Amino acid sequence: MPGLEGMAEHLTLSLDETTGECTRLTRFFPGADTAALGGKSHDYPEEIFIVSGRLYDQAFELWLETGHYASRPPGEVHGPFRTDDGCVVLEISFPQKTAG
Repeated sequence: MPGLEGMAEHLTLSLDETTGECTRLTRFFPGADTAALGGKSHDYPEEIFIVSGRLYDQAFELWLETGHYASRPPGEVHGPFRTDDGCVVLEISFPQKTAG
């Protein structure tokens, strides 16, 4: 993803070309810090699950630890993120379910 070069890598597990629904794994490398990118939001819901490691979400002032699940409604601000030891996140996005 733009801006994450050297901080993370992605593996798309599934992508529905019609709806845009996407399931992917993102691995944040040790020491990754997305503060320069700021927080983000989008007009569709997504779900995340922390597969391993831990990731700090500045918007919530919360460490997301292994096994943590979150369901983010459309428009919810999340990030920026940082990790000390690295983290793997499973993300499922539903762009066909936009707020409106």
